[in-house]
Amino acid sequence: MASTETPTHCPYCALQCGMKLRPAAGAAVAEVVERTDFPVNRGALCGKGRTAPAVLAAGARLTEPLVRDAVTGKLEPAGWDEALALVAGRLGGTRAEHGADAVGVFGGGGLTNEKAYTLGKFARVALGTSQIDYNGRFCMSSAAAAHQRAFGLDRGLPFPLEDVSRTGCVILVGSNLAETMPPALRYLTELRENGGRLIVIDPRRTRTAEQADLHLAPRPGTDLALALGMLHLVVAEGRVDEEFVRTRTSGWDGARAGAIAHWPELVERLTGVPVPLLREAVEMFCGAGEGMVLTARGPEQQAKGTDTVGAWINFCLATGRAGRPLSGYGCLTGQGNGQGGREHGQKADQLPGYRKLTDPEARRHVAEVWGVDPGSLPGPGRSAYELLDALGRDVRSLLVMGSNPVVSAPHAGHIEERLRSLDFLVVADVVLSETAALADVVLPVTQWAEETGTMTSLEGRVLLRRQALTPPPGVRSDLEVLHALAGLLGHGKGFPADPEEVFDELRRASAGGPADYAGISYARIVAEDGVFWPCPDEDHPGTPRLFLERFATDDGLARFVPVTHRPAAEETDADYPVVLTTGRVVSHYQSGAQTRRVAELNAAAPGPFVELHPRLAERLGVSEGDPVAVTSRRGRAEAPARITTGIRQDTVFMPFHWPGEGRANTLTNPALDPVSRMPEYKVCAVRVEAAG
Repeated sequence: MASTETPTHCPYCALQCGMKLRPAAGAAVAEVVERTDFPVNRGALCGKGRTAPAVLAAGARLTEPLVRDAVTGKLEPAGWDEALALVAGRLGGTRAEHGADAVGVFGGGGLTNEKAYTLGKFARVALGTSQIDYNGRFCMSSAAAAHQRAFGLDRGLPFPLEDVSRTGCVILVGSNLAETMPPALRYLTELRENGGRLIVIDPRRTRTAEQADLHLAPRPGTDLALALGMLHLVVAEGRVDEEFVRTRTSGWDGARAGAIAHWPELVERLTGVPVPLLREAVEMFCGAGEGMVLTARGPEQQAKGTDTVGAWINFCLATGRAGRPLSGYGCLTGQGNGQGGREHGQKADQLPGYRKLTDPEARRHVAEVWGVDPGSLPGPGRSAYELLDALGRDVRSLLVMGSNPVVSAPHAGHIEERLRSLDFLVVADVVLSETAALADVVLPVTQWAEETGTMTSLEGRVLLRRQALTPPPGVRSDLEVLHALAGLLGHGKGFPADPEEVFDELRRASAGGPADYAGISYARIVAEDGVFWPCPDEDHPGTPRLFLERFATDDGLARFVPVTHRPAAEETDADYPVVLTTGRVVSHYQSGAQTRRVAELNAAAPGPFVELHPRLAERLGVSEGDPVAVTSRRGRAEAPARITTGIRQDTVFMPFHWPGEGRANTLTNPALDPVSRMPEYKVCAVRVEAAG
């Protein structure tokens, strides 16, 4: 076997660490080799990246289509022609009988830009449906909405990660980088080595919080009050950058009034964070020459997530920490292509290039590239949870690509019921996920090392993942699947299966839009280790740092948005007196559909657990490892106790990677943010008891 090493990127999180793959002899599919020349991770990899090829091994992944037998009810092997004909016939039949919007499409934040773009085009052109959204709605949507409101443009980080290590102070809100993106932790380590300070805001004393100069542990669901209280102190102590506010922003008076209403003692009562620590945090941040606020899912996955992120943006703007070198607000995007996945058309309200589906000029431009009448394009559809909630009623058939909502959706027991109620479900995946196991047809598709395609990292850097391995016989790419289905549905042209051809069309479709990829090519990406968008033409250098001269609003000014604290959608009471929050562990990723198939990762984290404080454990009569039942208004989950002083006494934590009785998302609340439509994963009221 050839020993060629192919430069590529990790298949997991939005860090998109550089690596090399070398085909291996024997049982292993490939070996991962360090790629020290890639600037983001400089060769470092977490255990997930290092073991990623194991998912592609025989026995772990799907290698032939599966069709559910009408008599036995079991999924049985089938040929591609049979499977594709069945899918096209059933989707087309649903459309003919119930209308185009009776067919739904659910995508994923791990799909390449080419797949996300084609999936959105397939939904709107080949199926004619408005009912398309993706699981990225569950990840970065609140930060994206707040970005748009304040800056006029959404890119997770408006600066490269290298700037984080060079700023004066970082406030990290609701992120546990040490476990979610381990190679990125070096930037925080280097920050402190360079004399900078780190403030971590998290209800748990995580491995990341252990690295901080200051750790604030607010009650889950009170991040908005915390940000307003810190802004109050900025105003009261005369720390507002008046010149910046006057020359580069608008709307300060409304935001100032909102902050003034949240005095420190009130914020202490709401959050549990003592006033002296609030003052210390403000002094530390404002005392540094430059500063950044970075948020992740903690403050974002709330029914007030957009306003919470907006409050942190207001804090940055008031202190002059935005639109300047080594300063600003940024979102730590989670999924591998969470950024690109929302830019190019698989989101319910968007067209490629981050264009609005309701904008007539955007519709005209994209329709011209697609060769269709702008009037034929459907309008905005339902957001992710609302789409899943409509299954079996308004939406009768569903195509799922790259997502596992049986495990990842909030109120997951209800969503599982909705999936089971469908007339027809087809899932394209690399493994037999819990969602695929419910399908009428399962299509085995290539993944990562077996295909070429672009990803857009959390920095807004467009990268090329190159094919390093030949997929096994019987497996096709998602692009080949969509090409074939489009042909069977009467659209023989316009759905190429070659990724570079798709990317060149994406470049034309995005040209002139907010996320402009027109000047980015595969050749440039290879030559430059990625290209930062916007990049409107081939002579443009790309844009590593946004907003240094003006913001992307009509007048070039950043917008303060007035916000005020409000309770969580579900507060604790006598029946449900404890707060549940959820998150990840270092050895697993998202719903765990892939990482749970890797022996090394399973050995490190074999199952779910309930993390609780010793005093709560004592009241419950629970010892380490004892089974604990956690019950919300939506269901019950059970997992072993993990007792630690690193969590608040009024809070329990569960990771969300597992199905079955330990499924954390059985419990979570689907209450939606009114702007982003993000569910409130991070806070719900529960009852905790010793089990059995």
